[in-house]
Amino acid sequence: MAKITLSKLRHSYYPNPKQPSDYALKEIDLDWTDGGAYALLGPSGCGKSTLLNIISGLLVPSEGQILFDGKDVTSLPPDQRNIAQVFQFPVIYDTMTVYDNLAFPLRNRGRDEDTVKQRVMAIAEMLEVVDMLDQKAAGLSPDNKQKISMGRGLVREDVNVVMFDEPLTVIDPHLKWKLRSKLKELHQRVKATMIYVTHDQTEALTFAEQVVVMQDGEIVQIGTPVELFERPAHTFVGHFIGSPGMNILPCTLTDGAAYFADQPIALEGPIQGTPTGQLEIGIRPEFVSLADTGLPATVIKVSDIGRHTVVECEANGSRISAIIDGQGPAKGAAVHLNFQQSQTRLYVDGWIATQPQEAQS
Repeated sequence: MAKITLSKLRHSYYPNPKQPSDYALKEIDLDWTDGGAYALLGPSGCGKSTLLNIISGLLVPSEGQILFDGKDVTSLPPDQRNIAQVFQFPVIYDTMTVYDNLAFPLRNRGRDEDTVKQRVMAIAEMLEVVDMLDQKAAGLSPDNKQKISMGRGLVREDVNVVMFDEPLTVIDPHLKWKLRSKLKELHQRVKATMIYVTHDQTEALTFAEQVVVMQDGEIVQIGTPVELFERPAHTFVGHFIGSPGMNILPCTLTDGAAYFADQPIALEGPIQGTPTGQLEIGIRPEFVSLADTGLPATVIKVSDIGRHTVVECEANGSRISAIIDGQGPAKGAAVHLNFQQSQTRLYVDGWIATQPQEAQS
């Protein structure tokens, strides 16, 4: 296990990058502590896999350094970094038994058979595959094959970091929650540094202690799942995390007050600086309510999602979603919307520009 430090990291697939758009990864500075559970979350093409390949040694960055416990490994090949990777498609040997698959990484490094047996049995018990050890891997179900692939990454005790690259992509949806739970349990038991790459917010938020949200080669926010949901630092985070995502509304400022559709909107706290740029209000649907007075709107869709009802409204050309308990109003109904002030924020060019009341000094 190791602390991983990324220092002034940039990468371009062009031989002579000249402008920011030429870089697949913009400048990244990041520390991952020893033994932590982390997720890289973002849409396809945001740079997640590029960053993972740089950490593993499959790519050499155009600029910057990668440090393991303070040691510069930027130019070291993968086999000298003591990294285990679990990919979208299980990497196992179908002709070998489950036992021999789990034993292979240890035998390949010359470990004695007593040590091999001890580690294989320990990992097999954690994965709940002891009864499969004598089976050929070819006959396993896709989820069990991925379990064995995970086990091959965890069986070595000298691994600095275990990296998971979209490991549940090929798993049936009804089995994904089982593997997510098992992976979380494995991390708590083995305490290895783990980095989980995914575009699926559910996978990231249920696995990781800290989530790194990426967009267009940049890190837009790092935080706990609760922090990312409750206080998005960027409108992209608010939109990407949550279902439905955060409402983003155009606004204007007059004498320091925010207005939408000529209605004053009370913000969580004071505005930082003198904003210039694209001004928007961000409010999650969970904090929008229907009331007798407030912002006039028209209901355009009502969706019963089980525990709650999502009411989609239109106001001044913008869509606003509210999550409410009980039955929603009829489509086409005229309603009024209230925003919970402590959860209503101003964003300037995508970045948060308000301070919560309790943060004032």
